[in-house]
Amino acid sequence: MLVQLQYTRAIAALLVVYFHSVIQLERLDPDTVFSGFRFGETGVDLFFVLSGFVMWLTTANRNMGPVTFYKRRIERIVPLYWALTLLAAAVAFALPSYLNSTRFDVQHLVASLFFIPWINPASGSEQLITPVIIPGWTLNFEMYFYLIFGSLLLLPERVRIAALAVVFGAIYVATSFGPLDGVLARFYGNAIVFEFLAGVVIAKLYLDKRTMPMPIALVLVPLAFLGLVLGDMLSPELPRLLSAGLPAAVIIYGLVSLDFSKVREFRFLHLLGDASYSLYLTHVFTLVAVRIFYRFQPFEWLNSGPVFLSVCLIASVFVAIVSYWVFEKPVASFLARRRRSGPTTARAVAPN
Repeated sequence: MLVQLQYTRAIAALLVVYFHSVIQLERLDPDTVFSGFRFGETGVDLFFVLSGFVMWLTTANRNMGPVTFYKRRIERIVPLYWALTLLAAAVAFALPSYLNSTRFDVQHLVASLFFIPWINPASGSEQLITPVIIPGWTLNFEMYFYLIFGSLLLLPERVRIAALAVVFGAIYVATSFGPLDGVLARFYGNAIVFEFLAGVVIAKLYLDKRTMPMPIALVLVPLAFLGLVLGDMLSPELPRLLSAGLPAAVIIYGLVSLDFSKVREFRFLHLLGDASYSLYLTHVFTLVAVRIFYRFQPFEWLNSGPVFLSVCLIASVFVAIVSYWVFEKPVASFLARRRRSGPTTARAVAPN
């Protein structure tokens, strides 16, 4: 197993948590110095490249059809996302004053559950295309990628990457420059989808043993990470595909070019990588809880930027690990057991 990818998942999720924690801090203290150190949103770009890499890695040289692929992706993504989406909708319905970015709306809820891009009714004039759980916008892109990638499993493996590039390119041109208009065109006309393609290409290179020389990887990975963070902080007038997608791709390509087999395992970081999906989805709830706690907490020493951010990060990690152990892992194990036992049971009762 490429343990470095688990570490990358953990770091990418922590970057996103830090980014949203700074936003929460700005609401409490608009003059905080951390406004100048707001970065981490580009953790999602690392996730997208990673997703493309893993999808190719787990399907290459295997006889996997679209149905099996879709079932496994649904089993991985849907249970926790649906549970938290319904929870957020329930809170928005019962306690609307506690959520700034979520408003109960049946159409929006249904669209969120089925990964359909929809205008968030709480975004007002901004007309943001986000689901009930705001970070879930990335899952809409993930499902879009899975839908296309899974269908291409019907093609010979040697042409799949080219076909993926053609499909992505055609949809991007049609939605960005063609006659198509509306929410779907706005959403799927985002060039960020090509980060999935970058991950797929990197996985192909990795399996073909065409990796970076180790000395080059050791130099490029930290430089690319620095570029990712600085690009996030400085917001240069560059397309996101260049300012974030390119460094994210370099990071992933460099990391898989390095041999981590002789490096001591960072167990906590590995665990956090396992729980990164829970961390990504649950941290918005945790940050709301921290914000409410700060309305009533009586301790003066807690009222500082570094302490607040530390509380946000520690609480988010704690809740994510609990979510992983209590919900995500047991549900995944249950679905895996059912998947393995299904064909066996069918054979047992089938007539000879």
